Amino acid sequence: MIGSVLGYVAIAVYLVGWVYHLAQVRHDPLFKNGVLQLTAITAIGLHGIAIINLLFVAGGLDLSLLKVPALLALVINSVVCVSGVKKPLHNLYLFLFPIAILSLLTALLSSSSKPVLFMSIDIQAHVLISVVAYSLLAIAALQALLVGYQDWQLKHKHQNQLMRALPPLQTMETLLFELIWAGQILLTLSLLSGFLFYEDFFAQKLVHKVVFSTTAWGVYSILLWGRHFRGWRGIKAIRWTWAGFSAILLGYIGSKFVLEFVLS
Repeated sequence: MIGSVLGYVAIAVYLVGWVYHLAQVRHDPLFKNGVLQLTAITAIGLHGIAIINLLFVAGGLDLSLLKVPALLALVINSVVCVSGVKKPLHNLYLFLFPIAILSLLTALLSSSSKPVLFMSIDIQAHVLISVVAYSLLAIAALQALLVGYQDWQLKHKHQNQLMRALPPLQTMETLLFELIWAGQILLTLSLLSGFLFYEDFFAQKLVHKVVFSTTAWGVYSILLWGRHFRGWRGIKAIRWTWAGFSAILLGYIGSKFVLEFVLS
């Protein structure tokens, strides 16, 4: 009960922060983000408590489809909040806060469509690594959209308020590949730990996730190779980023939907 109440409070704080952010960007794209960062920390803290109460039920772990996105949103916002201390990332909240609101509201209003899982410590570690990896790659996909938008605006010589609020294009691309590198490293650890800790992928209906995750790993590996040796950037980098993330979505969200709502 307390977790649900704090979840709704988190939604309210996210909404207030988003409205405040939108008003500040319209007035001054280069506004000081101290108040916004404090709002984000408060909302993320409340979000975290709500997620603990939603996912950890009766000694098990509830990873139903409608609740996992709220966990992903929490990780994404946390990473941006921490990274935003050194990099001007606060304008990403314009996109992340609404996502957090929708995912958390859906999780609070939904009932579990999957039995609670009882997992050993090593499997829980694997799940945690996987969630963080997917979250970082989700941030990279969002960052790629911003880079593409910024590149289009520069080519067409447009300078709207959002453009003036964003860092230089080169800085945005550097951040994009930093996120991809971090996500790729964790995705590698996720795949390795999965092969080590799971005994039978077929029995546990995990083959589809392994196939799509491995495909995503291959796509990101090619992208990082192309960046390092061929200097890939711009539209090509964005396309490869979204190709990899699409495989992640198909392997995780798509497969969960089929297992929980179609096959069941």
